[in-house]
Amino acid sequence: MGLLMLCNGCFMLIAAFVSGLYADGATLSISLAAIVTMFVGISAMFFTRGHKKEVKRKEGYIIVTFGWLALTFSGMLPYVFSGAVPDITNAFFETMSGYTTTGASIMDDIEVMPEGILFWRSLTHWIGGMGIIVLAIAILPLLGIGGMQLFAAESPGPSGDKLHPRITDTAKRLWLIYLGYTIAETILLKLAGMNFFDAINHSMATLSTGGFSTKNLSVAYWNDQPLIQYIIILFMFLAGSNFVLSYFALKGRVQRIIMDEEFKVYTLFVVFFSVIAALVIYFKANVPVTEYHPQVFGAAESAFRHSLFQVTSVITTTGFVSADYTSWTPFLTIFFFGLMFLGGSAGSTAGGIKVMRHIMIIKNGLLEFRRTIHPNAMLPVRYNGKSVKENIVYNIIGFFVLYMLLFIIGALVLGAMGIDFVTAIGGSASSLGNVGPAFGNLYPLSNFNGLPDAGKWWLGFLMLAGRLELFTVLILLTPYFWKRT
Repeated sequence: MGLLMLCNGCFMLIAAFVSGLYADGATLSISLAAIVTMFVGISAMFFTRGHKKEVKRKEGYIIVTFGWLALTFSGMLPYVFSGAVPDITNAFFETMSGYTTTGASIMDDIEVMPEGILFWRSLTHWIGGMGIIVLAIAILPLLGIGGMQLFAAESPGPSGDKLHPRITDTAKRLWLIYLGYTIAETILLKLAGMNFFDAINHSMATLSTGGFSTKNLSVAYWNDQPLIQYIIILFMFLAGSNFVLSYFALKGRVQRIIMDEEFKVYTLFVVFFSVIAALVIYFKANVPVTEYHPQVFGAAESAFRHSLFQVTSVITTTGFVSADYTSWTPFLTIFFFGLMFLGGSAGSTAGGIKVMRHIMIIKNGLLEFRRTIHPNAMLPVRYNGKSVKENIVYNIIGFFVLYMLLFIIGALVLGAMGIDFVTAIGGSASSLGNVGPAFGNLYPLSNFNGLPDAGKWWLGFLMLAGRLELFTVLILLTPYFWKRT
C-alpha cells in the first residue's frame, strides 16, 4: 500500500507538470498533494520494510480493498488543495468515481476547471483501469472471486494457489497493450479534429471505460464530427473486450479470438442491441442530423451512430454520452437501464456483471430443464468447449444473487434518504455497475451534485464494491474474516 501511494504521488507530479504547461494556477497545489502522498507512501514502506512479503488469501482481500481506499483518499488531495473541489464529500465522490472508472461527476461546470485538475481527473481513470487489468488477470482468480478462476484458466496468467512469476510478465504485457491503445486513440482523435489536450483525456477515459470528459456535454460536444465518435466507439469496444485477446491478436493467434465464446456473445450483444436502438431512434425519436456532409451523414447514419455509441458506452460501462438517451422514448429508457446489468468481458476494464457470467448462468439454467427430465445424468456446464467445475458455477450464481441484492439494497437506502424512485434505482444500478450516467435527476447530461452527502458516500461504497467484484469488499464486513484460524 505504501508502494501504491508512492506511485500515486508520481502520477500527481505528471498532472502538476501539465498544470505548469498550461499555467492554470493549480501547479503548486497539485505538487504539494504529490509530495504529501509520496511522503506517506515512503514512510509506510520504511516502517514495514522488515515484515514478511508473503501474501495469502486474507492479505489479498485487505490489500485490494484498502489499497483502493488509499488511492482514493490520497487522490482527493489535488482537488482539495487546489480548491477545485473544496468539499471533502464531493472530493471523495469525484475521486472514487475516477479510480473505479465509474465516471459519475459532481462538477457543475467542467470546462472552467484548471487543465491540471482535468488531467488528474482523467488520470485517476487510467490508473484505475490499469489496476483492474492486474486484478482480473493476477489476483482475483487466486482469491476465487465471483468465478474469476474460470477466466484464469483461459488467460496466459497464473495457475495454482500462490503468486506465480508469470503474473508479472502478463501484467507488463497487458499494460503495454493498454498504453499502446491509449497512444493510438490519442493520435487518431487528434487527426480527427480534437485538440491534443482533449484527445489524451478522452483516450484515458475510453481505455479505462471511465467516461470523464473535458466538456460539459461529454462527447455530444462533437456531434457535428462523426469521425471522432466512431473512433471512440472502436476503442470503447476494445476496452470492453478481454485484454488477453488483444495480446493473442498481437501474437497472430487470431483463431483464439474467433473461438472465444465470450467475445462472440459480447460482439453479438453490441451489434444486436445497437440495431434495435437504431430502429427505434430512426422511427420514433428525433436525433439531429449533423451539418458535416449531410448528404453522407443523414438521418439513418445519425440514428445508427447514436445507437451504436450509446449501446457500446453502456454495455462497456464507459458512460460517455452523445445524447440524452433517457429522452428518446420510454422503451429505450427501460432498454438502456437493462443494458447497465450486462457489463463487458472478463479481463477488460469494464464494470458490471460481465458477459462471461451471463453465459454461465443462462447455460446452467437451460441445463436444469434436462436435469429435471434426466436426474441421474451427468450434465456439466461447458464453456469454450470445456467442462466447468460445479463450485465455479455456484460461485457465479452466488455473485449474481449478491449483485442483484446489493442493487436493491442500494436503491432502498437512497429511497430512505428521500430520493425519488427512478433516481434511486438509476443511481444504484449505475454506481454498482460503474456505468456513470443514470436516470431521473441523474440523467446523462446532468450530474450527481444534487444528491445529499450521505447519498454520495453510499454510492461511493457501491462503486468500490462493484469495481472489486463484490466479494473482495463485502467479505471484510463479515466477522469470521477477522477471526484467527
